[in-house]
Amino acid sequence: MAVSEHPVGIDELLDRVREDLDRVGAREAHDAARAGEALLVDIRYAALRERDGLIPGALVVERNELEWRLDPLGSHRAPEATGHDLRVVVICNEGYASSLAAASLRQLGLHRATDLIGGFQAWRADGLPVTGPAG
Repeated sequence: MAVSEHPVGIDELLDRVREDLDRVGAREAHDAARAGEALLVDIRYAALRERDGLIPGALVVERNELEWRLDPLGSHRAPEATGHDLRVVVICNEGYASSLAAASLRQLGLHRATDLIGGFQAWRADGLPVTGPAG
């Protein structure tokens, strides 16, 4: 990875990585997952999942394990990581960390990886299915 001439702040970095992402809204992500056209991946940490609940059918992968579990060539991949053409929609709590995570997956060759605008909170605000405490 090339070193920048000047330091990049997180806001600028987010803007840069989001230029390459085809970010999706909650309803679009829901519809794509229901149609079998996308894998939803929840990277929120355990305390948030316990507090707010889960998205039914989403693969839960802690952020620090994401690349290991989603790399189709990796020795620790999840069974759902079927190939580099897989459309992955990464979901964090509010849609920030998920953008960086999706960019990292793209570096592994998952060229259709993206994230959910507004994260889990947008999903819940749209009244989409949630199981657990918030459901």
